[in-house]
Amino acid sequence: MQNEFDYKKYLALLNKHKRLFAVTALAIMTGAVVVSYILPKKYEVSSTLFVEKNVLNDLLRGGTTSKSDMEDALKGLNYSIKSRSLFTKVINDLDLNLNNKSDAQLEALIIGLQSNTDCKLNKEEGLITVSFTDKSPRFARDFVNALIRRYIEQNLSAKREESYGATSFITEQTAAVKEKLDKVEAEIGRLRTEKGAALNAEPATMQADISAGQQRLDELTLRRSQLEATRNQLRSNNPARSRLAALQRRLEELRVEYTDNYPEVVKVKADIEAAQNDLGRGTTVSVADPQELARVEADLSAVRTSEASQRSTLANSRGLMYANPGAKTALEKLEQERNSQRTMYEQLMARQGQAEVSKQMAVQDKATTFRIVDPAVMPLAPVSPNRLKIILMGIAAGIAGGFALLLAIDYFDKSVKSVDALKALGVNVLAVIPKISDPKAIEIERRRDLRLYIASGAYFSLIVALLALEVVGLSPVERIIGMISS
Repeated sequence: MQNEFDYKKYLALLNKHKRLFAVTALAIMTGAVVVSYILPKKYEVSSTLFVEKNVLNDLLRGGTTSKSDMEDALKGLNYSIKSRSLFTKVINDLDLNLNNKSDAQLEALIIGLQSNTDCKLNKEEGLITVSFTDKSPRFARDFVNALIRRYIEQNLSAKREESYGATSFITEQTAAVKEKLDKVEAEIGRLRTEKGAALNAEPATMQADISAGQQRLDELTLRRSQLEATRNQLRSNNPARSRLAALQRRLEELRVEYTDNYPEVVKVKADIEAAQNDLGRGTTVSVADPQELARVEADLSAVRTSEASQRSTLANSRGLMYANPGAKTALEKLEQERNSQRTMYEQLMARQGQAEVSKQMAVQDKATTFRIVDPAVMPLAPVSPNRLKIILMGIAAGIAGGFALLLAIDYFDKSVKSVDALKALGVNVLAVIPKISDPKAIEIERRRDLRLYIASGAYFSLIVALLALEVVGLSPVERIIGMISS
């Protein structure tokens, strides 16, 4: 019962304020229709690019395909297409700055173009869609085509500069590494020339040669001492004393390097003892003949020469022995550095060849390039305003607005509208006088309502007809506006 009462209440409210409801609803609908035709038209133009990889890329990789090239090509695409430098070039191409706009005006123009430009990526298929919205379809088409053309030119130019820069850098590094390699090779050659004997000799063999050379030197030294003693004996009147002095000097020389148990030291001691015995007995020998002295002098000279030669040979052998570890260590370090520089040089040579091929591919546009799949064409229909949507929303808003106005009037109306309301206030109702209707007044009201229904229905039918024409693609209002403006 409460629902039925509310339903009747709302119907009574609508019937009471039907003119206000109709005027309000139709006014809102009319406003929506007017707005749908007043809003400026905007046309959207789009162009599709395809990121195309040449077969040479796969051949250079040995037949393998890499997704990194595609990702690199699409990385930062939205920023590069909407960059300020690219938009400035497009503005100059389209002569949008013929009036020499100020910096603020040019900045506003660039920001407006950037806000109306959209870029969508499809990494799976390698497609790039660039769209632009503007009130002029011709300008939108020209702008998108100019933007795409400039972007492709900039992309190719950047690839060429990158290829040339990489090739130049690798060439410089290759020359520097080659220079270092040549220096190391020359140092290895010099070391082999100067330290060849030390590098080729074996430590055990060198030690054996040094021991044998030392023994030979000792023998020559002993022989020299004996010859010197003999010569002194031949030259002096007391040969025993001279011989004793020579043996004592020899003993002092031997004790510097050897112990008393060394065979030669023992022998010299025995000779000294024998010389002392001879001297004690007072034995004297007359000077020998000149021929004997000349023979001794010749033998002594030969022994001294052999001793000097042996000392030199022994010093060289010891020098080689001491120099052998250092020379081999230095040679190993130089050979390691040479191998490292050679490996680096070979790698740089291989990369230089790849860089040269990449440069030629970039110059001849045979690398990853952009191909225009769908160029921008002038659109026939605007993308906005959407009159169909606006008019439908206006109809719904008109009906809702009319009811909302009636409810607001009823809410703010504080008058008593029913007997129950009086009873709720504690007022005793003695009697209810029914409303007395005047037939003439009822007839006049009925005619007014009929005219209202007819007028409202006709006006609403006109709005529905406009909506239907928009659905089928006809717009008589737009044609009339066009005829008036022309």
